[in-house]
Amino acid sequence: MNDHDDSLKWQHPSFQGWMGVARTDITPPVGVYSRNWGAADHDTAQSIHRPLTLTALVLQSTPQETPLVLLDADLGWWKTPATFHRFISDLRSALAVDTPQLLFALSHTHAGPPLMDAEENLPGSELLHDWMIHLHAAAVNVVRAARNQMFAGRLDWHRGHCSLASNRDLPDPEGIHRRTICGFNPQIAADETLYVGRLVDQSGEIRATLTNYACHPTTLAWDNLAISPDYVGAMRETIEDFTKAPAIFLLGACGDLAPRYQYVGDTAVADRHGRCLGYATLATLLAMEPPGQLLAYRSTVESGAPLAVWQHHVFEGSRCLQAALKHAAVPLKNWPSADQLEMERASCTDRAIEERLRRKRDIRRGLGDGQTYPLPIYIWRLGDVVLVGCCAEPYSILQRELRQRFREKTILVMNLINGSIGYLPPASLYETDVYPVWQTPFDRGSLELVVDTMTEAIHHVLKD
Repeated sequence: MNDHDDSLKWQHPSFQGWMGVARTDITPPVGVYSRNWGAADHDTAQSIHRPLTLTALVLQSTPQETPLVLLDADLGWWKTPATFHRFISDLRSALAVDTPQLLFALSHTHAGPPLMDAEENLPGSELLHDWMIHLHAAAVNVVRAARNQMFAGRLDWHRGHCSLASNRDLPDPEGIHRRTICGFNPQIAADETLYVGRLVDQSGEIRATLTNYACHPTTLAWDNLAISPDYVGAMRETIEDFTKAPAIFLLGACGDLAPRYQYVGDTAVADRHGRCLGYATLATLLAMEPPGQLLAYRSTVESGAPLAVWQHHVFEGSRCLQAALKHAAVPLKNWPSADQLEMERASCTDRAIEERLRRKRDIRRGLGDGQTYPLPIYIWRLGDVVLVGCCAEPYSILQRELRQRFREKTILVMNLINGSIGYLPPASLYETDVYPVWQTPFDRGSLELVVDTMTEAIHHVLKD
């Protein structure tokens, strides 16, 4: 082994420290308000496909350090920023953690109860109100449970790929108004990048896995009447049947990515999609080196060909653990006021358009009437890995660009953490009649500004 030539060594990006994992059930009752699609004819859930779960991951560099807390929730999106801010403020207070140290991440299922303040005129709103109270208590309790089960271990990462995701910006085949519709576009290649984390204790036993992948959970749509985590449920089941440990899902930059076949009521399709990602995760997991071991060149053996022989050696993982918060002052569109949007909604007789106006009104109320919005950017350094994300839904070009800028690093990107507001499409798309452009409150250039802010933030945490 050549101890002086790092080019002849290969190891997984790693964090070594103290960790805890716990899970709880957050499935709402049948009958809860659960309308997430403008085309839906129903307002309430009539069955349960799979339970919704809330998983806590707690990380510390030493037992005395302030922990970083990640919550992986089988939930869709926050209807208003105000609802989220109340929820997370109470949660931070109960857990005694600072803003950058707590990430509440959404899987973005479109088959669950909306995260909103209950409205009395909506069916199932009383059940929704009680469930939201339960959700907060469950979040507090599951983090405390994870803290009570801390162990010394390491978290290693490996890159793989999965073909579940496809581009979903399709020029309208019917030629209506030259618009682009949300659906499979076979002409554009999707970002298939998959990152898998393996969390093990000192004995090498797997205690949890993490899957970072970008794909909208929109398999189940307006014809679905069941509460469901969409493909994430079967993904977890597939992984956990093999590892016997919790599987955590980290949604990547999926603004333009979704399964090829989607918008169905058949839960078996969601399960098939989940097994696709689950098996891809397991394939990546099985391709990893043994925990805590790197590969190093040993010697050349002369055979029919000169053969390079590599062998395993033990290595210590990085104990660097950081959390930071930056803001990007993204420009806002010149939308009507929330009161004007409410007047439009109240007079609207089209059920799908009324739902669009309701969402637009709620976003406007949360952002205010200013010209810019300080979009929070969260950055965690986990040893050799950087996790970065925001509450918006950036297009996948964001994660591709960050990984290009930091080619020697492992960059995990997450959508919909600590809130949910709108899409971040690339500037070139603002000339197109496409849903993510007219849905988002963020004006042209916002994605590019966020990429630059994230780049600065990553440089900052890597300096220390």
